Amino acid sequence: MLPRTFSRSLGGSSVSSTLQFPLRGSQISKRRQSSISSTTSTAQNASSIADDSVPLISRLRHVPRSGIPLRMLILGAPGAGKGTQSSRIRKHFGITAISSGDILRRNIAEQTPAGKKAQAAVAQGALVSDDVIVELIRNELDTIEGTNWLLDGFPRTITQARSLDAMLAATNQPLNAVVNLVVPESVILQRVVERYVHVPSGRVYNLSYNPPRIAGIDDVTGEPLEHRPDDNPESFRRRLEQYHGLTEPLLQYYRSAGVLASFAGETSDIIFPQIHSYLDERFD
Repeated sequence: MLPRTFSRSLGGSSVSSTLQFPLRGSQISKRRQSSISSTTSTAQNASSIADDSVPLISRLRHVPRSGIPLRMLILGAPGAGKGTQSSRIRKHFGITAISSGDILRRNIAEQTPAGKKAQAAVAQGALVSDDVIVELIRNELDTIEGTNWLLDGFPRTITQARSLDAMLAATNQPLNAVVNLVVPESVILQRVVERYVHVPSGRVYNLSYNPPRIAGIDDVTGEPLEHRPDDNPESFRRRLEQYHGLTEPLLQYYRSAGVLASFAGETSDIIFPQIHSYLDERFD
């Protein structure tokens, strides 16, 4: 299947991507005869391809199938609105949203085997290993097998992406969409400065467009909200530089796999209609 490239404007903002997506109905019937031998060959040989420079998800995407559940990542700089877009996608498309941060907190609280490993790392002031995060995600996906899902917060590096791909391939559910949110840095900075968080749950508030009902208090629990010490212009710029350094190679990785779609705008209300159109056209 050849990639499709498109570029269009919507609401004053642009969206561009290189995509591969499943053939549908009449397309499948027209091509089934000519593709069946090559499809079989591709499926048999996918695991034996030795070129590690080609992402595993790209190899598996060459096998055309219809009715494949949506398996999606959402990427974007800190403060770009990933949580807001995930919530809207879940509401409009019935997609299970999986946050690596939420999974981590829940497993630590429930003291699962993987949660204990994560807790030990956190207690030592170390980062939770990629293997543990992948294990947590695999366990979560096992409970929703065969459904549409969206992953937020992981991967953040090429190494993590390859670990995730290997796990997804082993469970026969490779990624088929990666959405990247492109928001001006000046807009993100304003959001970050006005951001307050309920740390136990990860709920995020913003004084301008998503304020708590009572100032400084979480709407659900009534517990106090916190303003992160590093939510200031200087710290944010450093975090943004780190993000770009890690994420640019990651975007290229998914771009080469033919599954990356970038959507630009200053607000979530501008970006979401673009995402909605993209998903509505390509997935049942």
